[in-house]
Amino acid sequence: MNPAFWKGKRVFLTGHTGFKGAWMALWLHSMGARVYGFSLPPSAQPSLFDLVGLAKLIDGAMGDINNYTVLSESLQKFSPEIVFHLAAQPLVRESYVNPIETYQTNVMGTLHVLEAIRSLPSVRAVVVVTTDKCYENKEWVWPYRENEPMGGHDPYSSSKGCAELLTASYRQSFFDTSKVGLATARAGNVIGGGDFSKDRLIPDFIRAIQKNETIKLRYPNAIRPWQHVLEPLYGYLLLAEQLWEQPQRFSEAWNFGPDAQDVMSVSGIVDRLIKIFNQGAWEQDVGTYLHEAGVLKLDCAKAHTLLGWWPKMTIDMSVDWIAGWYQAFWAKRDMQAIMSQQIECYQEQL
Repeated sequence: MNPAFWKGKRVFLTGHTGFKGAWMALWLHSMGARVYGFSLPPSAQPSLFDLVGLAKLIDGAMGDINNYTVLSESLQKFSPEIVFHLAAQPLVRESYVNPIETYQTNVMGTLHVLEAIRSLPSVRAVVVVTTDKCYENKEWVWPYRENEPMGGHDPYSSSKGCAELLTASYRQSFFDTSKVGLATARAGNVIGGGDFSKDRLIPDFIRAIQKNETIKLRYPNAIRPWQHVLEPLYGYLLLAEQLWEQPQRFSEAWNFGPDAQDVMSVSGIVDRLIKIFNQGAWEQDVGTYLHEAGVLKLDCAKAHTLLGWWPKMTIDMSVDWIAGWYQAFWAKRDMQAIMSQQIECYQEQL
C-alpha cells in the first residue's frame, strides 16, 4: 500500500459512523485523503465515531442509503474518485428479527450506491464490502475460495450473497472496467477496539467483565476467521489502489482473512481475552438459538498472489491491541490519539 497515493484523493465512504467505517475514515484522513462520509447516525452507545471526533475531521452527512435521492445528491455534490461501500445491517441475529430491513439495506442499499455512481465520470474505483458469510456454507473444514457459490442460511448471510451477485451483474452490465474498477471484498470476523455493538463477541465480553459477570457463549465451538479490523481495511485500501491502476485486472471478488493458525473457536478467543485482561469467565448458554454457521474459513491465496496482501498481526497481537484500546478508554485517554498510534504502528509493518 502506498500512503502517498491517498493524499488529496476524494473518497466517499458509506457507513462511516460504524465500527469498521470509523477506523477507515480515520486511516484515510491520516493519509491526507478528502473523505466524505454517508451513514445513519451512530447506533451503538458509546459511539466510536463520537469518541474519535470524526465529525471535526471529515466532511459528511447523516443519511440512509435506502433513500436513493439523498444518496445520489450527496455523491454528485462531492464528485468522488474512490468509493468504499461499508454501510449495512451487519448482525446475524438482528437479521432474524428484522429480515425486511436487512434485505432492504444490504441489497437495495447496495443497488442504490451502484446506480448512483455509475453515471459519475469522476469515479475511478469502487470497493463493495460484503462478508465471509456470503458463501453457501457446507460446514466443511476447507476454506472457501472466491469462485465458490453464494448462499446464506440466515437473512444476513443471504442478503450479502445477494449483494455479491448484484455487484457482479452491475459490473458486467453497466461498468466499463477499462475505466472504472469495481470489486467486492469478503472479510472474516473482524475484531478490534471501539466495537460497542450488541451480539458481538468482543463487546459482549467487555460488557461482561465490566459487570463482573460470566459471559455466556451460544456456540463456544464455532470456528471463525478472526482478524484485527486494520487487516481487512488494509486489504480494501490496497485493492482500491490496484483498481485505480489496473481496473480490468482487479475488478473481481476478493477474500481477506487471517492465517490458518488464527482461525479458531469462539471459546479460544475468549480464553485469550480472559488471560490478557486477567479477569472474566465463560460458560455455554444452554438456550435454544436460531441457526448460525458452525465453521467458516477463507482461502486468501488470490489476495496473497495477485495483490501482495498478507495478514500482519497474529491473534495474540490482535487481542493485546484490543485490550490496550479498552484500557485506554476506561482511563479516559484521548482515543483519537490511541487509534492513530495503532494505525501508525500497523502501517509501519507494511
